[in-house]
Amino acid sequence: MSNALALAIAQELRARGMDGARPGEPGEVGLSGAERRLAGGLGAKKVDVTWATEESGLMLACSVKTIMFRDGVGGHFQKNLTNRRGDLLFESTTLHRRFPFAVVAGFLFFDIGAASDDTPRRNSTFENVFPRFRLFTGRADPADRDEQFERLYVLLVDSNQLAPSVICHEANSPEAPVALGAVFDDLIALTAERNFDMYETPGDGTIRKARSK
Repeated sequence: MSNALALAIAQELRARGMDGARPGEPGEVGLSGAERRLAGGLGAKKVDVTWATEESGLMLACSVKTIMFRDGVGGHFQKNLTNRRGDLLFESTTLHRRFPFAVVAGFLFFDIGAASDDTPRRNSTFENVFPRFRLFTGRADPADRDEQFERLYVLLVDSNQLAPSVICHEANSPEAPVALGAVFDDLIALTAERNFDMYETPGDGTIRKARSK
């Protein structure tokens, strides 16, 4: 599922002007293949979704993680939560040490059941995500902490074939869901802001080469 999600994210980025965003669909010339391997501050790292150019290097990276199956013993989705947090923070640290100006976004997907696996003694996995992850979103400046993401999102996926749905929250905002379109608008705007000498956004959620003023 992670691969399918990475493909969908990259496709949306290309549709918004990030030509060459990887991975591409199988058979796309120059884009096919899975993750891009980048040399980060702690060694080479495979990245799920990337947009990079020769002149600017890495400008946007998206890490995709999923927890879609219940623990066989406890019946909840929380078993791998600590491991996923470690994976995400290692990736953001690695990338920011090598590319401090890059916009790095994290997408942590859960099955919809993670919102209702609470017990009388334990909150649901979805409720428990926010206090554990809220400090790691909102990196506003290239000088900020390497382990922070510019944006870190928590998503609930209902894969019901008749009525599939996705609910998205930023990791510091459990009460206010955000539309996926707004998520990509924000990532586009952040990327253009970090690379204002080379790129701009006309304000419609797309990015383009900066025009002469």
